[in-house]
Amino acid sequence: MSKIKIEPMKEPNKLINYWKKEKFAVTCILIFGLAYNVSMVLGPVFQGKLIDSIADGKLEQVIFSSVKFISIIAVIQIFRYFKRFYIRRFANRTSAVMRFMIYNNIMHETAEKLDKENAGNLMTRAVSDVEFCVEGMRKFTTEVFDTGVMMAAYFVSMLFYDVKLTLLSIVFIPVAMLLAEKLKVKIYKYSMDYRKKSSEVAEVTYSTIENAMLFRISGMEETNRKNYEKEINDLKNKTVKANLLENSMHPIYNAIAMSGIIIVIYMGGNMVIRGSWTIGTFTAYAAMFGDLAIKASKAAKLFNTVQKSRPSWNRIKDYLTEYKQDEKKMFTTKENITLTVDKLFFRYPGTEENIIENITFEGRQGEIIGITGPVACGKSTLGIAFLGLYSYGGSIKINGRELKDYSAPERSEMISYLSHKPQLLSDTIYNNITLGIKVEIEEVLKDVCFDQDMIEMSEGQNTRVGNGGIRLSGGQQGRIALARTLINKNKIIILDDPFSAVDMKTEEKIIENIKAKYQDSLIILISHRIAIFEKTNNVLFMNKDKSYEFSTHENMMKNNPIYKEIYNLQSAAGDDNEKI
Repeated sequence: MSKIKIEPMKEPNKLINYWKKEKFAVTCILIFGLAYNVSMVLGPVFQGKLIDSIADGKLEQVIFSSVKFISIIAVIQIFRYFKRFYIRRFANRTSAVMRFMIYNNIMHETAEKLDKENAGNLMTRAVSDVEFCVEGMRKFTTEVFDTGVMMAAYFVSMLFYDVKLTLLSIVFIPVAMLLAEKLKVKIYKYSMDYRKKSSEVAEVTYSTIENAMLFRISGMEETNRKNYEKEINDLKNKTVKANLLENSMHPIYNAIAMSGIIIVIYMGGNMVIRGSWTIGTFTAYAAMFGDLAIKASKAAKLFNTVQKSRPSWNRIKDYLTEYKQDEKKMFTTKENITLTVDKLFFRYPGTEENIIENITFEGRQGEIIGITGPVACGKSTLGIAFLGLYSYGGSIKINGRELKDYSAPERSEMISYLSHKPQLLSDTIYNNITLGIKVEIEEVLKDVCFDQDMIEMSEGQNTRVGNGGIRLSGGQQGRIALARTLINKNKIIILDDPFSAVDMKTEEKIIENIKAKYQDSLIILISHRIAIFEKTNNVLFMNKDKSYEFSTHENMMKNNPIYKEIYNLQSAAGDDNEKI
């Protein structure tokens, strides 16, 4: 079977557009759905004729009636196959398109908005809610024909047999549908509670897996397990409520709709006794009524199913926005890079206090700028400000153009960033560094002093690092993340505390490699370890009161006593380690 081709769609937040998008599948559903459901009436009719031919005792007539009956059933099942095939095709394509549009929305959402979301909620909406919504659409599409059209076909056919009997026998069917209508509010409420709790449990599950070692080390594993079990039990109760009412009512709907069989047996039996109906005619009529009553009970259940899928649609509708496509233009300048920061202010969304105030400096291609300062002075925040993910005050210009005016693809081509917490995929070393791009990694492994580590790994570049890099040491994790940041040699490389888990000798060697091989880049090195800052071109020292100093390492040693003291202490510690 060919792969599904997923394409963007207009106005994805309108349900009707999904049926419009799949015109071919919907047309086939219409054709084969009508053919199947209308021809279903022929089954009981020819079954009745077969029974009458058997009662007559003529072998030739029995064989002829059997062949016709079997042929009709075969044709009906062929229609059914194609109808179900195209309904499933519609559902699969709709599910794929919905997820595609939701993922597109998430990928283009601002960092400010994504910060307000939680992983569990996003996972549930993109996966589980889409499944519930599409399942409701599939059942609706199916039952429009298997219930609506078939009920109409059976009703019209039954009128041809006997109008009075038909009108009297179906009087209970609207009662079943009315009961389902009355229950839809409760089903909607229970379904909404279940979907909300499902998101909460997904978030708790994600947190439990992510922080499993922390809970174990801190002695909180048992407490966390009990809390998790409590959340699971609450989800179980809400799941039961959401499903029990819908599923338990179906037999009741069926029983109410089938109550008319008593009238069919009484009146139809009298007609057989009087000779106005044959046994075959009575059998055909009773079979039609039975199918009609069962379909009516399914129609009642359909109301409940649609109500159950409504909460999921309401939860994902806001994420089904118009398709967003990044500009094709990429950052391809061959000019030397100049980063100009002028009176920069920055604070995170939802907060009122500036973390950074009035910072001004300039950096050029081929330079290394060291950024340091006491804990919680805003070093890491300054690095994040250079990514352009959040709004800022003042000015950050690259080659005279404001950072915020560059598109996201341009920024990603121009700037690479290493967070102070290495983020590794549960994949191979090669894939963690290249992120899917086909490129050789031997040189960058040497640059980060990982080539010797690689020799000791039997799988080499194909060594799997485990979840979050758990199979590697902290220093190895950091150097793999650093290699990923350096691999493309972007014009601006921001490194936030890249050497926190490596020894000072390795740190010094890596800095020498970067200084020698990345002359076409501006390196911004954020670190609390400043013994290597003598190799930088300039140093930005940030104070807790939001003031700062920007100068060379030599001037810092002369004019900044705090910087000098930290540098001397760290250098002395490094000398002692060398002696050991």
